[in-house]
Amino acid sequence: MNKTTARLAPFALGLIVLGLWQGGLWITQTPSYIFPSPVDIVKAYIDDYKVLDAGLISTLTVTFTALAAATVIGVALAIAMAASPLLRAAIHPWAVIIQVTPLVSVAPIIYVLINQPFITLVTCATIVAFFTILSNTAAGLAATPPELLDLFRLHGATKWQTLTQLSLPYALPNFLTGLRIAGTLALIGAVVAEFVVGSGGFASGLAWQLIEASYRMIIPRMYAALMLLGISGIIIYAALGLLEKLLLAKRNRA
Repeated sequence: MNKTTARLAPFALGLIVLGLWQGGLWITQTPSYIFPSPVDIVKAYIDDYKVLDAGLISTLTVTFTALAAATVIGVALAIAMAASPLLRAAIHPWAVIIQVTPLVSVAPIIYVLINQPFITLVTCATIVAFFTILSNTAAGLAATPPELLDLFRLHGATKWQTLTQLSLPYALPNFLTGLRIAGTLALIGAVVAEFVVGSGGFASGLAWQLIEASYRMIIPRMYAALMLLGISGIIIYAALGLLEKLLLAKRNRA
């Protein structure tokens, strides 16, 4: 199977599923308020695109802000853990505890403490996204070949030189893998946080639009919001995957 076929296969499958979906609902005459067809969903988006696009911008703003924060925090903690076994022993258990704690249970507490919707949403999304960057980067730093570390020491390299010129470049593939996963996790965290604390203003992201549509029983609009979230997740994952390929290709050429 060539690359073109592999790239077109997901689109072909998607078109087949959409065709079966549309045809099945047309044959059964299922009302849109029970299960909307793809045409109903597209029409709902066209009718309310201003509101839905505003919600999308809000959600993506939270997502990318959280991803940036998760990257800084995750890399910083990974470097600290690599630099000191004591710091690793101190940081890692708490990072795991934060990761496994259900977001829906702590989001209200975070909102009460911060009392600012946007910062609360970013904080919640960061909590969801940072661990994969931390764990992948830490694994990459720990996998630096000992013989190369000895070679740097032999030539009198400082710890900072060893970190910046050897360990971090060696950990780059792991970091980029973690970043790609964290991008989608940040989106998930933003959406979950919006369900819990989004209540108007700039906090009214797509999740809040979805909740409002469900209250008003505008089912096609609910699916339109879900469609935008799904497409956004795919684009984020694909874009970060492309960034990974470009950076690794540049590193290999260097």
